[in-house]
Amino acid sequence: MTASTYETLYSQTVYQGKIFAVRMDEVTMPGGGSARRDVVTKDGAVAIVALNDKGQVALIHQYRHPLGEKLWELPAGLVDDPQKGPWATAASELREETGFDAATWERLAKIAASPGFTDETTIIFFATDLHEVGRPEAHDEEADLELRWVDLGEAVRWVYNGTIINAHTVAGILAAAVTALNGQLKSQEVKP
Repeated sequence: MTASTYETLYSQTVYQGKIFAVRMDEVTMPGGGSARRDVVTKDGAVAIVALNDKGQVALIHQYRHPLGEKLWELPAGLVDDPQKGPWATAASELREETGFDAATWERLAKIAASPGFTDETTIIFFATDLHEVGRPEAHDEEADLELRWVDLGEAVRWVYNGTIINAHTVAGILAAAVTALNGQLKSQEVKP
């Protein structure tokens, strides 16, 4: 059965929040029946593996309310301004969360957060040739975040020992480590 065979018979938004919405769909299934699927719809996101000339990656320690704890993560944010797009959003997030800009940007990966219930995807960028520009005044959870530069190899160890559990951070760190081993990126260079 192809994806086009799964026809949406009915769709209704049952909740609309500031960051996400919940949609209820009735979808045809193989064998002639149908099933209800609840979908969390959310703007896409970006995450940035910012690597300095010492081989260290920028990680932020930020409070995440759904888990009730601070997590080590890559700088990241929602692509919620259609005028900006992913590349400009990535540049803004890097500046806002770390106080750095990058001269070189490459697309590293794209991941689906949890495709069983949400349409959220994250584009992960690789940012190098960094220079400090100063961090603007932060608000809300960002006012409390801690920035730490961690050796890329140590960040990989943090993934494997469970210190880093954020999905796009795990994917970004491991993709950057493979890239470093290979000595180059295979994707296109981008300009935010």
